[in-house]
Amino acid sequence: MTALRDKLGQLFMLGFMGTSVTPELADFIVTYKPGGVILFRRNLESVAQIVRLTNDLQQLSPHSPLLISIDQEGGRVSRLPAGFTIFPPCASLGACGSRNLAYAAASVTAVELRSVGINMNMAPVLDVHTNAANPIIGDRAFGADPTLVSDLGEATFKGLQDNRIVACGKHFPGHGDTIADSHKELPLVTVSRERLEAIELPPFQHAFQHGLASLMTAHVLYPALDGQYPATLSPAILTGLLRGQMGFDGLVLTDDMEMQAIMDHHGIGDASVRAFQAGADVLLICKEQALQVAALEAFTKAVEDGTIPQAQIEASLRRVALVKQRFLQPYKPADLTSATVAVGTGSHRALHAQLLQAAARLKASA
Repeated sequence: MTALRDKLGQLFMLGFMGTSVTPELADFIVTYKPGGVILFRRNLESVAQIVRLTNDLQQLSPHSPLLISIDQEGGRVSRLPAGFTIFPPCASLGACGSRNLAYAAASVTAVELRSVGINMNMAPVLDVHTNAANPIIGDRAFGADPTLVSDLGEATFKGLQDNRIVACGKHFPGHGDTIADSHKELPLVTVSRERLEAIELPPFQHAFQHGLASLMTAHVLYPALDGQYPATLSPAILTGLLRGQMGFDGLVLTDDMEMQAIMDHHGIGDASVRAFQAGADVLLICKEQALQVAALEAFTKAVEDGTIPQAQIEASLRRVALVKQRFLQPYKPADLTSATVAVGTGSHRALHAQLLQAAARLKASA
């Protein structure tokens, strides 16, 4: 049981409250051995504090370095505190239409994240923004053209991954045509499969073909693909479409399982088991420790009783290990002196200004 739990923890990425490793948090991480943690604005105060936090977290996981992730898209989805280089939203990059600018911005973000011990970014957004009434994507997307999203998405994830940050494309198979926010309710996209294959799926397929390391699922219902389950819980979408038809063998993470799109319809234990059965590798639970424990326990039981096959667990553990081997090893602690030099440099600020000016010029001439 203990050896099994030690391995199964690798398939969870968990959030927490606070800006330091408390005795309670340390005990939780040592007990459940998650494969990763996710940081939010609530966890981050300054360069020095982030370096201390990430190093303290990594010391709790000597058997396998933690994936330490963040949502640092730029624009309104930015978690880093003042002093870091915070780029404008993807729509500004889309307006510029420059692969070089997109790559450069992602590289700067990667260098600053890496310097403070963060090794994974939940970006780029590969959603195609086709619905002006969409309350959640909007300027987080590069634009409404699948080719533009494909090109700038590739430049962005390569800028991250070339600088040893795990990139995570989102939200598969596409959140750009929703009129509901999956944080609050379950969105429904009623377009045909043909339309999905023409608009929503091409940026993801392009990313897979060019080496995207990981992917985040959408808590969205697509009746053309699965009339019963949202993508996160759908074997038809995650195994049939994603793994089978599209051939993706990278790491698949769920979006936060605490979002109402899931919690309004399923208990956390049932939803967690269903997500793994569907084809997810890593479960993301961003806040509540009680829900994290319930999910871990339900998942462990499902593996022990054969509800989730051992072969599937081994495949997911292999994908986690491959990503860690590629991006995290050999593990090296963050260094405060190096981080202080790397964050918010003059050249980083100059690129930020260049991007803003280019986007403003294009907006003025439109």
